[in-house]
Amino acid sequence: MKTHLSYLKHTFLGRPKFNDLKAGLLVALMALPLSLGIAKASGLPPALGIISAIIGGLLTGIAGGAAITIKGPAAGLITIVSAALLTFESSPNPIGILAAILLITGILQIGLGKLRLGTLSNIFPNSVVHGMLAAIGLIIIAKQIPVLLGNEPSLYAGKEPLELLLEIPSFFREANPTIAGIGLVSLLLLFVLSSIKGMIFKNVPPALIVILAAIGLSLYLHLNTSAPSFALVHIGDWTSLLALKPDFSMLASFQFWKYVFLFLFVSSLESLLTVKAFDFMDTGAPKSNSNKDLEAQGIGNFILGLIGALPIISEVVRTTANVGFGAKSAWANFFHGLFLLLFLLFMVPVIECIPNAALAALLIFAGFRLTSPKQYFQTYRVGKEQLALFIITIGVTLASDLLLGVLAGILVKIGFHIYAGVKPHEFLRAKAAFLAHEPSILKVSGPCVFSNILIYRRAFNQAVENGCTAIDFSSCSFIDHSFISFLHQYKSEFEVKVVGLDFLTARSTHPLASRTNGSTKSR
Repeated sequence: MKTHLSYLKHTFLGRPKFNDLKAGLLVALMALPLSLGIAKASGLPPALGIISAIIGGLLTGIAGGAAITIKGPAAGLITIVSAALLTFESSPNPIGILAAILLITGILQIGLGKLRLGTLSNIFPNSVVHGMLAAIGLIIIAKQIPVLLGNEPSLYAGKEPLELLLEIPSFFREANPTIAGIGLVSLLLLFVLSSIKGMIFKNVPPALIVILAAIGLSLYLHLNTSAPSFALVHIGDWTSLLALKPDFSMLASFQFWKYVFLFLFVSSLESLLTVKAFDFMDTGAPKSNSNKDLEAQGIGNFILGLIGALPIISEVVRTTANVGFGAKSAWANFFHGLFLLLFLLFMVPVIECIPNAALAALLIFAGFRLTSPKQYFQTYRVGKEQLALFIITIGVTLASDLLLGVLAGILVKIGFHIYAGVKPHEFLRAKAAFLAHEPSILKVSGPCVFSNILIYRRAFNQAVENGCTAIDFSSCSFIDHSFISFLHQYKSEFEVKVVGLDFLTARSTHPLASRTNGSTKSR
């Protein structure tokens, strides 16, 4: 494992390549409107979104363990930030309390990284995680539709996601025709441009084209004088935001620690999953160190907590674009932060011409990607029980909150496994041994489920060190979807064969479907 010093030497002491400079600029152009929109949708001054992305680019890349990822505020955290601000709105300083929550979250992330617990992301059931992200997508869409249509903020302020979804018809009736036109055209453009495959979109992000078009319409229609004050982005004197301080007055309350846990859980998990996903892509970048990356994220969130900005993660949309633009090292993340700083210093008048409806279109598009019909169909293909977990997580999240949604999904998952024959004491136990006549084959005989992935991983690692060349699952009583996904990743990391899965009965034709052994009690 590389230390921070060796990582820094490997990544930054070499000469930056032109591809990293180009990728940094193009990702910054994409990140600018997204960061503004995320901050505004969260209930914070828009400039704080840019400041968060600047910190994510300039500082966390130096400390990080994932060279190719882009750090910045994410749409997936909007719901938690806005809920926290709403929870503490009666206090004199809700942004300060949010800053204190973020600061402590950063400290805990640094600690988890030091304890090498970045691999904990493996234990959460895949369908529950995907359900969580899909629910976040629906919440983003629900909250941004009235902004897209130019509704008066008083019509939707403080309303829950389900209320907002039910009131969509009234939002259309009360829409501002001019602003709604800009928002709907922006949304349509995003879908059309993102579906076109061509050379131009390798170098020009569709989001940039949409924002430039929206700025042109804003100037042509003189929205700065003819539209309501809430129609355009307002930056103002953003330097005053740097004077924000964390407020620990609610430190002893349950609500304070609830949001610390939510930020810690959701931001760490989403970030680690992004890092893991890009490790399996052929990007030409060195493999990541999830523990170091978690530390880097914690350092960034600690600093952002000191100034009251937004939390950051390794963000999947911007990282995907970064890879597509040809980035090869962490210099791209650094340049992305540098260009955003230059935009904030010299382009505020241009930024304040951006219609909020266009930003809402970007966020609705991001939300749709999280909860698109494709996600539901792919989950169904894995297995009906996976779709049930997926939908239960979404439903409970929309009806209550993210924490309860995830807990409900995990509890239902455990219930499904108990029904399949997994005994309670087997959820945290590994049952594997070398064959006497074949000392290079490790035989697994117990159930393999999401909760014992890390235990089995340690057993597999030790077996590989002792000369194991194959892991046999033919006598395994039950293997769930999350464990099958883990096996696919494990095979690509180590030169070890996985055999015996063909002796088990798959619950669907999907290669990642759960499997049961017909000779056991499992059904």
